[in-house]
Amino acid sequence: MSIPKDCSRFHVPGSRFKFPVFARALDSVLRRANGIAPVPNFEPGTCSFERRKSLGLSLVELIVFIVIVSAAVAGVLGALNVSTRASADPVIQKQALAVAEAVLEEVQLMPFTYCDPDDPQAATALSAAVGATGCTAAASVENPGAEAIPPYGPETRLSVTTPYDNVNDYNGFSVGPGIIDITGAAIAGLGAYTATVNVASQALGAIPASDSLLITVTVTGPGNTIATLHGYRVRYAPNALP
Repeated sequence: MSIPKDCSRFHVPGSRFKFPVFARALDSVLRRANGIAPVPNFEPGTCSFERRKSLGLSLVELIVFIVIVSAAVAGVLGALNVSTRASADPVIQKQALAVAEAVLEEVQLMPFTYCDPDDPQAATALSAAVGATGCTAAASVENPGAEAIPPYGPETRLSVTTPYDNVNDYNGFSVGPGIIDITGAAIAGLGAYTATVNVASQALGAIPASDSLLITVTVTGPGNTIATLHGYRVRYAPNALP
């Protein structure tokens, strides 16, 4: 502690004395003897002893600071949590898309005729009417969903005698958990995936809804990952059979 050299007398607030520097020790002794705390600090550069103001945070300020920081951290963590839950694993997402593409391609490659392809007139029918220019029987007329009445049904994807043979047959189709190919073989690594297909008539530009189908494939994978693909199939009849 340095004391200004030009101060001949000092005044200690609360002291009875105005005295030169050597009296400081005496004032301190008297204060202690009378149970009075001595002046703790000399303010450098001045001619008086003053108690310095304490520096730091009060309890209220500290609590307010903690509350503000906690609210900010909670907001950031909440946003990160939502972002993490909403974002799917890229590998799972790509796999789900690959499955959806494969199923969509399988459906689109099927014939889209007025009559079941097993009908002798399927390749030449110009309408779904029963007759010479249409189907041979009402049971062979194609509608959304697989045929259920013999000899054209019951149709299933893996049936050897009456398999799916038209785009319409896949309406309502579902496979999984576990994806299998058209031969019935399970595909390794896809045991947690499920695929569903919906087929509905929908116009495509100048093509009327009666001659255009919208195919929707939805694949669900691990962690609630969902991939949905849409594709169209238009009618080529007559001569629509491969």
